[in-house]
Amino acid sequence: MNYKRFIVYQGTVGMAASMIFPFYILLIKNVGTSYSQFGWAYGIFSLTAALCYPLIGKIADKAGDKAFLLIYSWGMALILLVFPLAYEIWHVYLLQIIMGILGAVQKNTEKTVLARYVTKATAGKEIGNYHVWTSIGAAAAVIATGYLVDFLTIGSIFYLASLLFAWSGFLIMKLGEPAPLSVEE
Repeated sequence: MNYKRFIVYQGTVGMAASMIFPFYILLIKNVGTSYSQFGWAYGIFSLTAALCYPLIGKIADKAGDKAFLLIYSWGMALILLVFPLAYEIWHVYLLQIIMGILGAVQKNTEKTVLARYVTKATAGKEIGNYHVWTSIGAAAAVIATGYLVDFLTIGSIFYLASLLFAWSGFLIMKLGEPAPLSVEE
């Protein structure tokens, strides 16, 4: 895995996540009865992630970064196929617990990959460059999805994001074992 490939992977998952998270409230509003339920759903997501970080951090070194990136990509691809089928708020809450676990896997692994593989002398530059490109991908996805929502259903956005997550899983599967990242690669 080199620096550029990691950016492409993270840009892809960032785009997929950005397609759904800003428009999340529309789906939950269709399922629930109030915006407070959105607060609960997102709170459940965040709390689950927080509680999972210690365990994920503990096993990350043993399982390996590539395995965790695959779990995240394929897990999100699968869960997003189910999300539009949720018709009661408890379905959304259950899905949020699963997404909280997967979110913790992604955030922890993203940071461990960067910590393991950037050169200490140029870490600031490499991480800054990483954030530029992944943020551009996320911004483009949010803007494009805003237009897509006008023409498609909310459910279809989840399916499109699922395809992007699945594609990101294929990107990781194609990559060899991680080697130190380098800006020059």
